[in-house]
Amino acid sequence: MATEYNLAFMIAAALNALAAVHHIGTILVGPTWYRLFGARERFARAAEVGRAFPAVVTSAIALVLLVGVAYALAGAGVISPLPLLRPALCAITVIYLLRGLAGAFMLAGSGRSNRFVVITSVAYIGYGVTHLVGLVQMWGRLA
Repeated sequence: MATEYNLAFMIAAALNALAAVHHIGTILVGPTWYRLFGARERFARAAEVGRAFPAVVTSAIALVLLVGVAYALAGAGVISPLPLLRPALCAITVIYLLRGLAGAFMLAGSGRSNRFVVITSVAYIGYGVTHLVGLVQMWGRLA
């Protein structure tokens, strides 16, 4: 008998992994990608002159996203349940949805382009909704 995994959480894991790879790629490519993907100019210039701070911050974000991959996979039933699975998945979902919905207000006047604000807000809403669908579908099975 084949095991069935929750598709929404599988997609959520893939999205989190894609975002983590994007952040790792940004570190590897450097200032060009920091600028392209909306980092503030001061941050990109720090990367340009070889300062460690941009890579450290971007690595931390990638690590958090990889933890999100693990929790989504656990929520999907692919791996064993992780500690505090339900609250962690709820927190991840809320963070994505809040950032997506409040993104335009949070980034107003930040010097970032309207295109960046719209694209990232839509992406965060998509990530959040995907997690939310997984939560609704798997709620009774999450420890």
